Formats: sequence, structure tokens, C-alpha cells
Amino acid sequence: MANTYGTSIDLASAKRAAAAAIAEAQRNDWTMAVAVVDIAGELVYFEKMDDTQNGSVRVAVAKARSAALFKRPTRAFQDALTATPDGLRILGLEGAVPVEGGVPIVVGDRIVGAIGLSGGTSPQDGQCAKAGVDATA
Repeated sequence: MANTYGTSIDLASAKRAAAAAIAEAQRNDWTMAVAVVDIAGELVYFEKMDDTQNGSVRVAVAKARSAALFKRPTRAFQDALTATPDGLRILGLEGAVPVEGGVPIVVGDRIVGAIGLSGGTSPQDGQCAKAGVDATA
């Protein structure tokens, strides 16, 4: 069963998550946009590294919102989409982003928000998102 929602992430925690995600990107010489949203999928914090492609701004926010609203990493949608022909139904879910890089932020056993990264490959985005989530634990 999915985690339940808790109190939304505060600004200090959102900044801490974003900083860890950006640090992971910098260690690997990747450029990223990072978005942190609350439990309703509303933006709490956003940062874009220099030279990040402009399209990554909207994608990072969309990944974070998807992870918060559906209580699961966006990779779950990516995997479901490719697992079977029935996976195509994922494309009909409004707001579901089937690309790795969006992850719920869980404190204790409650979802407090989500983080979304965009700018690299799907696995790179996911690696940076994980670093952000780990910084909130």
C-alpha cells in the first residue's frame, strides 16, 4: 500500500533536497533543473543550473508533481508503460509522467512532497532525485 500524505515539506527541507540533487549533478558534470513540490504538487522550490536546456524546467516540475500526486516514482510509470501492451494506458492518466526522475519525499512513513529532476538521461535524473530524497531522511 502507498504511503499516506503528511504535512507538506517546508522551504528549508526543500532547499536541502535541491542542494543535494544539484551537488550530485555537479559531481558527475551534468546540468539539471530541480523542482521540489508539496503534497498537492505545488511548487515549493526550483533551481536550474547554468546551461541546462530550457525544456528541462517544465519537465522537472511535471516529474515532481507526478510523483507527489500519484504517490510513486515516475519510473514506475516508465516501467509500466514498457512492461506489457496494457501499459499504454499510462499515457491516458492526466499528469502521469512516464520518465524517470520524479520521486516522492517520505519522512517517517508520510509523503511530504516530491522532487523532480531533468537535464540528463532518465537514469541520471533518477540518480540526482535519489540524492535529493536521501538528504531529507
